Amino acid sequence: MTVRTPGRLVGSGRNADVYAVGGGRVLRRYRDGRETRLVEHEARVMTYARAGGVPVPEVFDVSGADIVMEQAAGPTMLERFGRRPWTYRGYARLLAGLHGLVHRVPAPGPGGPALPARFGSGEPRETDVLLHRDLHPLNVILTADGPMIIDWEGAARGPAVADVALTWAIVGFSEVPGPRLEALIARSVQAAFTREFVRAAGPVEDSWRLAALRQRIADPNALPVEVARMERLVPTLGAR
Repeated sequence: MTVRTPGRLVGSGRNADVYAVGGGRVLRRYRDGRETRLVEHEARVMTYARAGGVPVPEVFDVSGADIVMEQAAGPTMLERFGRRPWTYRGYARLLAGLHGLVHRVPAPGPGGPALPARFGSGEPRETDVLLHRDLHPLNVILTADGPMIIDWEGAARGPAVADVALTWAIVGFSEVPGPRLEALIARSVQAAFTREFVRAAGPVEDSWRLAALRQRIADPNALPVEVARMERLVPTLGAR
């Protein structure tokens, strides 16, 4: 099924817009003109993850820059605990549990989606599993049927700790907008959430933290203030 005219706009992300197309389905349309093969690859990863028991929207069709998938209706995890910040511990543990579900899925074999290799300094004995690489509270939708993980375009293969380290870097160093006092309070909650997440999903060795920071610093989507914050920590981790 090819949807030529999108329906009502229901969301926008960094690279794509999401439209309701009826029947509990949405169309996710990339704005950056990416090749069809990349969109098809993301759809295959989503299907693979879902078959492995990960809560991922079902994919129905791929055409050009469009993916038609099951609608994940609800607030993001960030929106939910942002309104009730004192509940951060439960959501940090939920995020850690979702990592666990993803990492129970083995890296695809022949015939599955071809995923990029691990990053960092993992030991050869560590088992390669499915990695999301962007699994943070904005990419978890809290639906009436439970949480769903979205935005799989950066999926890779590698040891589970690589994913945990990346989430630590994303969540722990993201900028908090707003008035100074509110931002200070939010930063305190952010730090507590990050510590609770690592406690539940870790441990994360310094070598992995350093690798995650370097990857995040190189991300063009990272804000300058976030990059500066991470760069200040790199020499400390590198010296340990």
